[in-house]
Amino acid sequence: MPSDEQIDAAAVTLKLLADPTRLRILWALLHGEHSVNELAAHVGSPASSVSQHLAKLRLAKLVRTRRHGTQMFYVVENAHLARLTTEALFHADHATGTGHEAASGEFVRAAG
Repeated sequence: MPSDEQIDAAAVTLKLLADPTRLRILWALLHGEHSVNELAAHVGSPASSVSQHLAKLRLAKLVRTRRHGTQMFYVVENAHLARLTTEALFHADHATGTGHEAASGEFVRAAG
């Protein structure tokens, strides 16, 4: 049985993933590191909003940063989060019957 601390940490992670904008951000980060402005363009949200979401993800240790000059780049923290995000989206694909799983399967092999 997982400890209370592990259960609490998992619940926090799942709560963070429950936000559509954060899920879009993580999906974009699964394909490589991005700056705030690049992520804003990917998810269709203002950079200030994306920055706030990234701050929450970083505090939860779900993403990490790399500085290059004056610019900060973000990347998914680990393969566990990559699998969790991918599986959640594949489950949604299955549940909604949209049928994009085959095309997305290429990414699972690359990220795994």
